[in-house]
Amino acid sequence: MDFGLVLQTDPPAAQVISLMKRAERNGFTYGWTFDSAVLWQEPFVIYSQILANTDRLIVGPMVTNPGTRTWEVTASTFATLNDMYGNRTVCGIGRGDSAMRVAGRTPNTLARISEAMKVIRSLASGGEADLGGTTIRFPWIKPDAQLPVWMAAYGPKALKMAGEEADGFILQLADPYLTETMVKAVRDAAAAAGRDPSSVTICVAAPAYLTQDDSPASLAHAREQCRWFGGMVGNHVADLVAKYGEHSDLVPEALTEYIKAREGYDYSHHGRADNPDTTFVPDEIVDRFCVIGTARQHIARLEELKRLGVDQFALYAMHDAREEVIDGYGTTVIPALS
Repeated sequence: MDFGLVLQTDPPAAQVISLMKRAERNGFTYGWTFDSAVLWQEPFVIYSQILANTDRLIVGPMVTNPGTRTWEVTASTFATLNDMYGNRTVCGIGRGDSAMRVAGRTPNTLARISEAMKVIRSLASGGEADLGGTTIRFPWIKPDAQLPVWMAAYGPKALKMAGEEADGFILQLADPYLTETMVKAVRDAAAAAGRDPSSVTICVAAPAYLTQDDSPASLAHAREQCRWFGGMVGNHVADLVAKYGEHSDLVPEALTEYIKAREGYDYSHHGRADNPDTTFVPDEIVDRFCVIGTARQHIARLEELKRLGVDQFALYAMHDAREEVIDGYGTTVIPALS
């Protein structure tokens, strides 16, 4: 199992770079960041410095979207980084929940994501792409250029598209039941499309918080540091409920039940431990969606996810113990899963 570190690009950028260097020293192989131009600093600028200051780390957004940059610009940015540092980037892509909404726009449709994935992957890998009647190719790209494109998804249509078209699938929660259900949907779709299901990389992304013990006080603190995640996932679930209804065979009630008490969401607190809009998230959801507890408990959960076909666990470190979780994973968790 590979391991990734996910950060927001809060200033100072030097701290983001330092944490990514620390992650590589501890055995992490991927470095991810959010991509929301209004809320945080521009990630691609920071990627260049992360790549320059690490040897092997693969970097990318979790996730970018097809609406905030033109597709040839996105492809060129990835291709330039790969030309400078070797093929060490990955394009995580999704609807653009925060990036689009804070700019007053609607998140992207699946059809638009599908078109963008094809264009970005082709151009960044040295191929041609049709931009609405004009066919282009980067004349400067190297013959060995390549860019994997991984798609974030929750709903049935998005899961099907990820299996049919994406190089990887990003699932932003670590609940074993939902992971098993959604990984199966992706792999079934890949097989039905004539693809090798195992060729789709499976990445589970969720907050991880290590505690010294499993006392009620330790677990309560860990939950408060990770409760924001249930609110973030709740934004996506609310969209699914609006589309498919509160009770639908297409969306598991294990995913939709908890958002009934959701009243709203202020993106100025997005992805932060002190988010006041996530009080509706119960402890049970934090325990299911996140990975909290002692190192032994983390190892047990990740071993279960690995058995379900998960290739990478990307941990969100938006809490008060970023260095501790990076070092703790490097000392105990990553060696146990290697």
